[in-house]
Amino acid sequence: MPDTNAKPTNWGLIAGNGRFPFLVLEGARSQGIDMAVIALKEEASPELEKAAKRLHWVSLGELSKTIDLMHQEGVTQAVMAGQVRHNKIFSAIRPDRKLAKLLFSLRRKNTDALIGAVARVLEDEGIRLVDSTHFLKPLLPEAGVLTRRAPNEREAGDIAYGRALGQQIAGMDIGQTVVIADMACIAVEAMEGTDEVIARAGRIAAGKPLVVVKVSKPAQDMRFDVPVIGLPTVEQMRDAGATALAVDAGRTLLFDKTKLIELADSTGIAIQSFPPGALAEPKDAIRRINQE
Repeated sequence: MPDTNAKPTNWGLIAGNGRFPFLVLEGARSQGIDMAVIALKEEASPELEKAAKRLHWVSLGELSKTIDLMHQEGVTQAVMAGQVRHNKIFSAIRPDRKLAKLLFSLRRKNTDALIGAVARVLEDEGIRLVDSTHFLKPLLPEAGVLTRRAPNEREAGDIAYGRALGQQIAGMDIGQTVVIADMACIAVEAMEGTDEVIARAGRIAAGKPLVVVKVSKPAQDMRFDVPVIGLPTVEQMRDAGATALAVDAGRTLLFDKTKLIELADSTGIAIQSFPPGALAEPKDAIRRINQE
């Protein structure tokens, strides 16, 4: 839980790419909080220079410098926001001594393990990482149909199959998005990201209607790993021939939520959110995946 006694200037933001960091800054500012921003050179937008009064640039791998800057700014609690692409973490990173030691100690060399270990180091330094959606609760959908149109019978079947499959894949930390057509898995997300896996599915399906399912992990750490859907995702769905989208309620950020739903409505795409971990009907889709 955030420290309610912390001063408005004791907050920090570790910024990756995309609009997520800007939304966090806006949300914090609306509550009178002035965040010090540590922006990742390889990922963060130069536009952050205009959005933040207290901003420092660091490279991926400069963990010691990040901690020193946060201490310099008096940061005691921080938010991580914005994507750091998986391939950059493991190919472009040049770790300093502190991070190299941390990497060497990891049993699992995946993104969650690495960032989770970084979070523990920050905690040891007196910097508490907070749920990255702390300032963005209105962008987290409640369970239910979000668009004018609900998924039809075909789409509902594909969603049920996709959620059962997606939860198994997410539990193995492979990816969180699957694309389904006629109760068959067309594409599974790995390191390429949601929009890329939808584009790939469109090429494979060659005009067949698709359903996109994005789930949260069984132990989703909302401090640094939040499923995100934005306007580009819906645009990519439209271009790939996807007609429905299923997400987890309360654990999926919908950027530009109003515009996103308007775009989905205008293109006939149905969007429905489900309680995390819940399996959608029909149950025969769930039985089928367990038999395969």
